This record gives sequence, C-alpha cells and structure tokens, in this order.
Amino acid sequence: MRMLFALMLLVGLAQAAAWLPVPARAEPAIGTEDRAAMTAVIAEQMAAFQRDDGDAAFAFAAPEIQMQFGTPEAFMTMVRRGYAPVYRPQSVEFQAPEHRAGRPVVPVIVGAPDGYLVRALYTMRQLDDGSWRIAGCTLERLPGMGV
Repeated sequence: MRMLFALMLLVGLAQAAAWLPVPARAEPAIGTEDRAAMTAVIAEQMAAFQRDDGDAAFAFAAPEIQMQFGTPEAFMTMVRRGYAPVYRPQSVEFQAPEHRAGRPVVPVIVGAPDGYLVRALYTMRQLDDGSWRIAGCTLERLPGMGV
C-alpha cells in the first residue's frame, strides 16, 4: 500500500511539474561586428532610397523579400506607398539590436516626413556567406511630434 501511495505521489508531482513555467532560453548576444554590419545594410538601403536607386535598395532585401516582390520596381513602389518614413527620413537614430521571436531586430528611430517619430523595426537575416539582409520592417508611430 505504501508503495502504491509513493508511486501515485511521484506521478502527481511529475504531472504538476509539467505545468511549471520553463525558463526562457537566453538568446545569444549580438556581437559588435554583426551589429555594425546590420546597421550598415540598413543605412545603405536608406541611402539608396534617397537616390531612388531601386536596384541597390532591392539588393539589401533578403531573398524571400526579393522573391515576394520580384523586381526592384515593384519593391520600390511598395516602399514609396507604405514606408515613407524610411524612404524619406528626416532623421535616423539606430538603437541596439535585440532578439524578437528568435530573430535579430534592429530598432531605428526615424523622423518621418510628416514630422512624427516612428520606430522602424528591421528584422534581419544572415545569409550563408555571413552577410546580413533585411527580412522585414515594421513601423510603429511614437507619441508626440519629433522633428
């Protein structure tokens, strides 16, 4: 009887332990070289936007983005219509890269053409050759006027 009770107690403890939160696995720190490389890619793409150089801007997009849009012209049309803050920024401030949902993200505070501040969250992807490309960008308008 004691053996059965001990077994039931162990099974109950094991089931209870299954519901305990598992500590999150720490993401590896983003090194100085990778940080500089990611920032350079974003800055160079913004510079290409300023020059209306669709070929150069498109080259900084990750392969999946290039496949999605197909041509530099289609990519630039999307950028002009939906990403005016990064297409024609009035100011740019890079922040420290971080991990979000397991992917490296570079937050950039951008002064938008309309005078508001926007946080552009650039999701980055490292290619097999070690180079970085932009795999997406999400814009978040910040409260108040900026520029």
